[in-house]
Formats: sequence, C-alpha cells, structure tokens
Amino acid sequence: MRLLTGLSISASYVAVVTAAIPYQEYILAPSSRTVRPVSIFRQHGSVQSPETLLTGQGGSRLTLDGYNASVTYDFGKNIAGWVNFDASSHIGSVGVTFSESSLWVSSAASDATADSGLDAPLVFNLSRSGHYEAPQDKERGAFRYLTVVNLGSSKVTLDDLWVHFTAMPHWADDALRNYSGWFHSNDEQLNRIWYAGAYTNQLVTIDPTRGDALNYIGVVSSGSSVNGTLDWWLNTTITNGTSALTDGAKRDRLVWSGDMSIAVPGIALTTLDLISIRNSLDSLFVLQNSNGMLPYAGYPFNELGVVSFTYHLYALIGVANFYLYSGDKAYLDGKWSAWKLGIEWAVQQIDSTGLANITAPSDWLRFGMGGHNIEANSILYYTLTLGVTLATDESDPSTASRYAQLASGIQSAAIPLLWQPSVGLFRDNETTTLAPQDGNAWAIKSGLVTNASQIAAISQALEARWGPYGAPAPEAADAISPFISGFELEAHFMANRTAAALALVRQMWGDFMLDDPRMTNSTFIEGYSVTGALHYAPYSNDARISHAHGWATGPTSSLTTFVGGIQLLSDAGANWTIAPQPGDLTEVDTGFSTAKGSFSSKWSNGHDTFRLSISAPKGTKGTVGIPLPGKHGKALLKQGDGKAKVVHGDSSGRYWVEDLSGGDHEFVAIAL
Repeated sequence: MRLLTGLSISASYVAVVTAAIPYQEYILAPSSRTVRPVSIFRQHGSVQSPETLLTGQGGSRLTLDGYNASVTYDFGKNIAGWVNFDASSHIGSVGVTFSESSLWVSSAASDATADSGLDAPLVFNLSRSGHYEAPQDKERGAFRYLTVVNLGSSKVTLDDLWVHFTAMPHWADDALRNYSGWFHSNDEQLNRIWYAGAYTNQLVTIDPTRGDALNYIGVVSSGSSVNGTLDWWLNTTITNGTSALTDGAKRDRLVWSGDMSIAVPGIALTTLDLISIRNSLDSLFVLQNSNGMLPYAGYPFNELGVVSFTYHLYALIGVANFYLYSGDKAYLDGKWSAWKLGIEWAVQQIDSTGLANITAPSDWLRFGMGGHNIEANSILYYTLTLGVTLATDESDPSTASRYAQLASGIQSAAIPLLWQPSVGLFRDNETTTLAPQDGNAWAIKSGLVTNASQIAAISQALEARWGPYGAPAPEAADAISPFISGFELEAHFMANRTAAALALVRQMWGDFMLDDPRMTNSTFIEGYSVTGALHYAPYSNDARISHAHGWATGPTSSLTTFVGGIQLLSDAGANWTIAPQPGDLTEVDTGFSTAKGSFSSKWSNGHDTFRLSISAPKGTKGTVGIPLPGKHGKALLKQGDGKAKVVHGDSSGRYWVEDLSGGDHEFVAIAL
C-alpha cells in the first residue's frame, strides 16, 4: 500500500470549541473508555454470583464451576474494544464470545465476519491469578453481548470484567461525548434515532492499524462448508493518521466511498470529526489510477481490482462534501487535478445516447447494474453539478461550463429514455421495466428531475411500495437497504412530502431498526429482508451482517437538514438556507458548528402560530424559508422588533426572507 507522508492535522480539523451542547442525556458514547456490562442476558450451568461483575466494586466473585458453565453479559448498547478481566484462579481456561444481535449469542462461537461459518471464541489459558487482556489484534469491532465460558475442567473465578472502548481512538478518553451538534424535538423516538446515528458513526471510526475484517476473502465464500469456527484478527493498516472512517464496526472495517456519502454529512453535523474523513478520502485518492479511475474500496480490497462506476463517483462526492463542511480551500486546491481526472474517466463512459453506459457491475451489492442505468447516471449528473460549483471556486470557468453541458446532456437523455409515466417511476435501464429504489431516489436527490409533479409522483410511488419494515430495494431481491433508503428519505423531504419522510423514519429506523429486540437498540444495521428477517440478500451468512454501519445513518443528517432546515450551500456555511419542514412536529431545536461558527434553528409550531429563532455565524449570508401556519398561504409575519406585515407563501407554503446577514434572527408568523 502506498501511504501518504507528511500529513499534518490542521487546526481546522479539531472540533470547534463551543459551550456545552444541550440534550447530552441522549448521547450514547461512554463517558470513559472503561465500559462495564449493565445486566445479565442469560447463564448456563453451575454459576455463582454473576451479578458481581456488573459493578466493578469488588466483593463477591463470579465463579464458573465446571466445563461449559457460562454467563452472557449485556452492555445495553453496541460497543467496541478489548476485553479485560481479573482472575483469582491461577489455572483453567476461559473463553469469550461476542455478538451484536441477541440472535447469535452463544458460548461456543461469536457472530461472523466471513461469508460462511462463525468466529472463534477468544481463549485465555490461565497460568496465574491477576489481570488478563485481549491482544491488540483481537479487538472486537462491535458487540452488545459478551459471553464468558469455562472451557476447562477446573473451577474458574473472576473478580472483574470490563472492555477498553476503542472507537474514536484519536479523541481523549474523557471526550467521547463532546459533540458539536444536537437535535431535539417533541418526538422522543426521533431524538433517539438522531443520536443512534451519531453513535453508529463513532463506532465505525477506528484505529487505522486495526482495519480489514475480511480475513478469508477469496478463501471462504457463501458456498463454503466450515468445520468448527474461524479464527479472526484485526491488524491491517488501511489509512494514514490515527483514525479512519470505515463502513462498519465489526466488518468490513474498510474505506468505502459509497458508505461515506451518507456517513460524512451525519458526522459533520454531530461530531465534526473531519480528520477521520480526510484520512479515509486520502487513502482512496492515493490509489487513483493514471487513467483517473478511483478504487471500489480502500486498501487492501483495492488489490482485487474490482471496478465500480458509482463508487468512483462517490469518492468524488466525498471531496465535495469535505470541502462543504470544512471550508478548507487548500484541501480542494490539492485535490482539484485528481478530481478533474476522475471526472474524465467517468464521462468517457457517455455514449451516443448522451448517457453513461455502465459495464462494471459492482455497486452497493445490488443486482443488475449495467447499461444506461438510472442510478449511475443520476449520480453522474449530481457529481457534475457539484463540479460546476467546485470549478467556480477554483476559478476554472471553462471546466465549469463543460461540466454544466455534460450534465444537461444527461438530463435531456435520461428522462425520455427511462421514465415510465404509467407507474410514476424510472426503469433501471432501457432493457427492463424494473423500477429501482436507488435510481428513483437519486433522480430526485441529484436534481435530475425538476418538474414538481414528477418529483411528487416518484415520492408517492416509492411510498406506495413500503412494507411493514420499511422501503424495499427490488434491485436487490428481497432486501431493505438502509443505505439507499437514506437517499429515499432525502427524496421525500425534497418533494416537500414531510409526512411521508417522518413516517419512514419512525417505521423503519425507529420501530424496527432501533427498537426491535434483535437489534442493538443503539446502532443501525447494514441491511435486512422485507419479511423482517435479519437476512440481507447479498449474503448467505446472516451472522455476518453488520449492526453498526455508517451507511444506515441517513436520518441523522436529514433531521437537522430538513426538519431543522439548516442547509449549508458553500464552504463551511459561508452561504446557507434555513427552511424548516415541521410535518406533524410541534417543537424542534437543532444546531451544529463549523469552522465559521455555530448554526442553529429552534422552532415551535402551534395551530395558528409558527415561531422560528435562528443563529448563523457573523460574516455569512443566508435565506430563511418560513413555513406559514394554517392552510390559506397568508400570514402576519413579524421579524425581530420590526413591524408585522402580511405575507403570502409560495407553492410549498413558505415565505422567503433573503439576503440575511449572519447573526441571531427571530420570526413569528400568525395565520390569517
């Protein structure tokens, strides 16, 4: 692997120091790196005083009297780290197993990281009394349940048990709860969802020297027959620096640009952990081919040589997102040549139809990627429009003009070729009638579709397909993809169908992904089935599904961006829009910080009165869209201490106040 040299941590990447943020009671990150179990999930065989290890206060001891006697401890949430224990016994054998889901709790094996089989227990052969800890490469990336089992014939006694928490390794041991963003509403479930997403993204931020859980790739496949259990370890360096943003906490523990497209906005609005984002992006760009192509995933997965058109684009989107939230112009300057080279590789796929013809099938593990695919072309359109903005900031007008022309060509070609008016959805490509979730969500998110009635039709048609467990992805058999559903969620908000968006968050992320007893009740799962089974169509081994995946955290950024309404339009919020979408909520308070300062939106929505208080950093400029109360599109609006005036809303029911300078502003709208 070619590692970068001389990378220094800019002061701008250190979390902005602000007053203590509100609502810290919702933060799931621990207050220190020493984490102890909170309850006993189950026990087996002859066991004495298992509850003593819940407190760490000493006194009585856990005793496992004989072979296979075990206790499963519950940490109450998904955690990560090295297991530690103190033993009174000076002889014997202790096994430790891990599981994220209660489905895979076992004294014989951990849940899985490979395509088949289960992971082996950690085994500690006692030769003395005293302290024992897991080796560094036996860090477990995610687990809620830890089982201690006697693997010998002698009685084993333990005095203490704890885990050294390893996520967010670059943050001080007592600083894991130092968020720069917050969210609160009158809906407790939404509050919990926002913070579970934030915590998921913390768990997937790892020490880059302990990456890559795919130890048997190419050796153990979904069709393999595994006798016994598989050993596992984490010892691959995947990026430079002291932290890296990866896809999943248990696995893959690799850099995937697609996953970052959801995780990065969530991180920016919660912890502002920019250095981990940069380390991961840099690890992809150092692997860029001379023809401009970026890898499907980071080291060492890149060595397989897999090509992905969409993940190539996601890496380019990652640079734009980093620049948006950091405002680091020097970073953009340094990436600009590579970024343009990456665009050239992508647009070479455009054929005489005006659309990219996709020949590389790899994507987010969906099936059937290829041809004039609507998802791939929507993402290309989106990336080109981002490129127009970046080129403008780079004082490169000819490039901006060219990107705008290419984007216009895609837009002109895609709609007549792929739109299915009879179903209100785009087809996957011109050879099928399958209407994918990914391509239709991206058609709205990208701005490819601009007609309001067409946008509403797509949103309504997607909603009509929901089942009891969420939004299906028919392009991936019976899968529900939290990744693609994150884009669908944005699409409903962008269609101004707030009720549908909030319903999806509550049903899918709240009722099922957060509160189902098989989940971790703290982090979000990689994928599952439309039947509610914890089976993900691309995998045959259900035990390997990750229950802490950054690509599943879409509601965290969407709740701040759309419900709170705070949208950054340029570098670190130099320009912004605040346009809340209340839906059925009556109160929301949200905010975050960038290098320019703090942004916040706090509003209340009564029967006939909407009150909005906003704050933006001095020196910035923005626009506010005030949702008018009532149903008549007319209200009496008072701004600060000024005189009230009668205003009329637009087609979305908002009245816009433009060219506001940064600072504190208050608005009250009373229905007429």
